[in-house]
Amino acid sequence: MPDVRAVIAIGLRGQFGLNGRLPWEGHKGHEFVADVARFFALTRGHVLVMGHRTFVSVPGFAFEDREIVEIHSFEPPEKVLARFPGRVVFVGGGPAVYAAYARFIRHWDINRLPYDGEADRWFDPAWLIAAR
Repeated sequence: MPDVRAVIAIGLRGQFGLNGRLPWEGHKGHEFVADVARFFALTRGHVLVMGHRTFVSVPGFAFEDREIVEIHSFEPPEKVLARFPGRVVFVGGGPAVYAAYARFIRHWDINRLPYDGEADRWFDPAWLIAAR
């Protein structure tokens, strides 16, 4: 079994998605820029598994120094994770993916950003206690 982790940024009220994107996308504030850089630094050299909407939003350069895998709801998480023994695997959204994989995530890296605007995807604290 791999070392399964999640790294996610959320707004002040737990927001993390809007229309298939990050709700703060395009913000130039230091905290937002630093969060993106930190995400890419943490995941460098590792595996990222993510749903289709998140997968299609990943910029091309990100594929150069990490293995990014699109997953589907018909694939049992156990089978997906079994493909990466001994590796560090980061789980990327959206909500259905976090809900399906939460029980395997050993470490949640959550960064709260100073965003308090609109969202249509929210962090669910129940994911934190889903681990076996």
